[in-house]
Amino acid sequence: MIRPREIGYTDELLADRSVHRSYEDGRQEWRRRGPAGEVHWRDDQGGTGTDEPLGSRIVKRTHADGTVTYGRDIGYGRTLWGRGETVMINRTSFGGRMGAVLVGLGVAGLAVTASQLPPLSLTPEEEEELRQQAQSSSSGGGEVGYDGGGSDDDWDGGDWSDDGGGWSDDDFG
Repeated sequence: MIRPREIGYTDELLADRSVHRSYEDGRQEWRRRGPAGEVHWRDDQGGTGTDEPLGSRIVKRTHADGTVTYGRDIGYGRTLWGRGETVMINRTSFGGRMGAVLVGLGVAGLAVTASQLPPLSLTPEEEEELRQQAQSSSSGGGEVGYDGGGSDDDWDGGDWSDDGGGWSDDDFG
C-alpha cells in the first residue's frame, strides 16, 4: 500500500467557458477543452500542456517541452499521478467531497494499491488502443489551451466558440 501526498483543488467556471483551477498548494491553472475532448492548460508558473483522456481511466499529460506523465482516475474525484506519490483531489465535485467523507469514515482511505498506479510509460500502439477504448465508451466536449509563446493573451488550439459541450467539474485531476 502506498500513501500518496494529497493536493486538493477547486474549479471555477469562467464566463468564456474556460476553467480557473486553484490548488491547495497555491498553484493556479487555466483550462479549456479542445474539440477532441483533450484539455489544454497553462499555469501561473509558465507551464503549458495538454491532458488527454485515454481508456482504462488513464490520463496522458503532455507538457509543452514534450515530457509525458500519466495519471489514473481512481474514483471519488481523485486522480493518482506518477508512481503514486501524489493524488489530486477535486474538492469542487460531489465525488471529491464524498471521497473525503468516506476517507473520514475509514471506508476509502488514501492508501492505494499497485493495481491503481498509472503506467510509467506507454508505447504509441498502447496509447492508440486506449484511445479507441475511450472513444467507444464516451464522447468529448469543450475546453482549449495556451501555446506558451507570446503574452498571456496568445491562446491557441482547441475551439473557443461556445460548443455546448460544457465543463465537467472532474476533468482530468
